[in-house]
Amino acid sequence: MSISSFTVRRRPGRPHEGLLLGAGPAIAVAIGQNGIWPLKREGDKRSPAGSWRIVRVLYRPDHGPRPITRLPCAPLRPDDGWCDASGHRLYNRPVKLPFSASHERMWRDDALYDLVLVLDHNSRPRMRNHGSAVFIHLARPGFAGTEGCVALRRADMRRLLARLSPDARITLLPG
Repeated sequence: MSISSFTVRRRPGRPHEGLLLGAGPAIAVAIGQNGIWPLKREGDKRSPAGSWRIVRVLYRPDHGPRPITRLPCAPLRPDDGWCDASGHRLYNRPVKLPFSASHERMWRDDALYDLVLVLDHNSRPRMRNHGSAVFIHLARPGFAGTEGCVALRRADMRRLLARLSPDARITLLPG
């Protein structure tokens, strides 16, 4: 069964934990440390409410095989980054390192970006200071809150990737 849409909502009483619904049994996820909010701002530690298309999958080839998915998929490289400098012309875009402006390093030691789903949040049009590098990625132990992304266990991510249709969307519900 192919999944074209799924939803994440906050778990009651747990501002940085959520449930992913619509992909079979509910899946525990981490969300932004300050929950899900309609108006995303750079650095606010909130996941942006709304419906977002999954643009592509990135993966660390040295930490596992290419994931099984029908989404566009590409390996990460050690010099991959993502610009989070809101005044820069490449804001919320992939960049090559070294990069002089503020950026997120995609090749991480903590394994969070071993599997990354890139969302179209704040991409067309890009709006200054409305959030960058909002991804679906792997969770920290204990589902610690994210900087604004959605994070899953590795096994849940691999199962989800195998079932997503090429036009898949995620909806993040505030509250």
